[in-house]
Amino acid sequence: MYRFDFRAMASPCSIQIDPIDGQDEATVRHAAQQAIAEVQRIEYKYSRYRSDSIICTINKASGHNAVSVDEETAGLLAFAHNLWELSDGLFDITSGVLRKAWDFRAQRLPEQGVLDVLLPLVGWGKVERTAETIYLPQSGMELDLGGFGKEYAADRAMMVLHSLGFGQGLVNLGGDLHALGERHWDIAIQHPRKNDAPLAVLSLQQGGLATSGDYERFFIHQGKRYCHVLNPFTGWPVAHWQSVTVLAVNATSAGALSTIAMLKEEKATAWLRAQGVRFLAVQQNGAMVRDRN
Repeated sequence: MYRFDFRAMASPCSIQIDPIDGQDEATVRHAAQQAIAEVQRIEYKYSRYRSDSIICTINKASGHNAVSVDEETAGLLAFAHNLWELSDGLFDITSGVLRKAWDFRAQRLPEQGVLDVLLPLVGWGKVERTAETIYLPQSGMELDLGGFGKEYAADRAMMVLHSLGFGQGLVNLGGDLHALGERHWDIAIQHPRKNDAPLAVLSLQQGGLATSGDYERFFIHQGKRYCHVLNPFTGWPVAHWQSVTVLAVNATSAGALSTIAMLKEEKATAWLRAQGVRFLAVQQNGAMVRDRN
């Protein structure tokens, strides 16, 4: 087993590859480099922080003109549309603009008036889209693929490894994982409140795993926790779950479903069961809810 550590998308990452007969270390290392390059390509292409990314180009054109998109981007936008429908509008890639109201470093609640200005800029249903173009009709609207971008990169990295003849491995991008092959990987799930011990250890085989939670970016004000997962209809953070981990056919699906579950709040477990996926969720009182399919 070979392991390659690197950083991408502001996260510690790793690729583990179990070679088959005839695949020497040089071959494995080359494959890992190709997979890492694919992760970097996706980061550069879809990061809202890069002025040369397609996302930045689309956002700059909001209220002015449509932007042409390639087949890959069109596919991701179609996926986002499906998630918007599946979640009854809760998963909305135009809702990233709400972050402008929330300063988690200053640990300060926003004025409702600030949210009232931003909320009209949220709404995937307003976006005009064809197979080859996208147009954000209001100036100030933004797209943000952060809800599944890192998970998509994990899936793409694994596709690269598979295309190069590798049949077993694990891609881990900051806790968003894709496993390939028949091996069962024991994955320690981060505890949303304790750093000294994992919440649980889940077995992952041939598929994706991702977690969404209230513990990565948050602050506590007057005894209440405010996290970065924001309801696109109200602009306020969700509050029902500490974390939700989902195992699905790939990392992109797992990441999207875990985020939707956070947004669904008390309706999440019934909704996840309807999706037919394995999950582990932690309520605010610390009680765990899990389902095995």
